Amino acid sequence: MLDRAIIDHASPTLARLKLGNLFNYPMSAGFDAEFADLQALLEGKGVSLSVLRETRDKALVYIYRTDELEKALRDDGIQRLLRPCGYARFDVSGALETLKSRLNDADTFPHEIGVFLGYPLEDVLGFIENGGKNCLACGCWKVYANECAALAAFRRYEKCKSVYQRLFASGCPLSRLTVAARPA
Repeated sequence: MLDRAIIDHASPTLARLKLGNLFNYPMSAGFDAEFADLQALLEGKGVSLSVLRETRDKALVYIYRTDELEKALRDDGIQRLLRPCGYARFDVSGALETLKSRLNDADTFPHEIGVFLGYPLEDVLGFIENGGKNCLACGCWKVYANECAALAAFRRYEKCKSVYQRLFASGCPLSRLTVAARPA
């Protein structure tokens, strides 16, 4: 069930602790209908669901807070990182189209994907500059700056996931577990 995978892989995004999460999900009969239903349900809470890449047997699902991604894409530092990677538009749909294209044209994940997941820019840049080596800590991402803040975030994300899994298992629906978007 896709809703269970969202709980397991994206609870911090549902709880508004994190900009986005990414996970692979098996493609099977009924996936498109289930995806569309959950997409409609989450949209009302300010959460978007998108398939970034699809193969015969799995979908790379991206779940994100639309307002948080819009804010990130307006950041000058993030734009400086993305421009040389081929990003010309910094609205959500334009940036996601470029990301999809880069994911489908590459054998590896484009390193800038960290900004779409809400990783600190310093850590995304550190990962790129160090080729993924020499990090201070490793958790949801490789940490190159502000280790204490990152470790605290990792603990919050794990706690959130644990609580959400328990609540979901006890019958609390995804709609109740998704924190609504902040008023504009």
